[in-house]
Amino acid sequence: MRRVGRVSTVWLYYRFPLSLRDVEDLLAERGIDVSFQTISEWVAKFGSKFAHRLRRQSRGSFADKWHLDEMVVSIKGQKYWLWRAVDANGYVLEAILQSRRNRKAALRLMRKLLRAQGITPRVMITDKLRSYSAAKAELIPGVEHRSHKA
Repeated sequence: MRRVGRVSTVWLYYRFPLSLRDVEDLLAERGIDVSFQTISEWVAKFGSKFAHRLRRQSRGSFADKWHLDEMVVSIKGQKYWLWRAVDANGYVLEAILQSRRNRKAALRLMRKLLRAQGITPRVMITDKLRSYSAAKAELIPGVEHRSHKA
């Protein structure tokens, strides 16, 4: 078995949307025999510091084009809406779960997103839901808004 850097393994887990087993498979393809339990232990031990460093380094380096969308999720028979914002590179900027699909919910997502990012986007792309337009007009009226049918 070749030695593998714990930091690079934890980096794979936090940097990309991979499961522990996906990371195990990627390492196995490279001839590195590490179980997903070991990776899980490394993530538990080093993960919080590493994730904090990754967030700090990438702050402000996200793309200035944001895609906002929502999808219905059923939890214990109740219908909820998962609202999320993704930048042009595919990084999830923010996600919240709401029981409603209205202007107030869109405002909450945008406020949380703007607070976390600290900057406004150049372009905001959404589906045809009017809640986005109403929230955008209130919070960031100068931002270009493109909407398309999903």
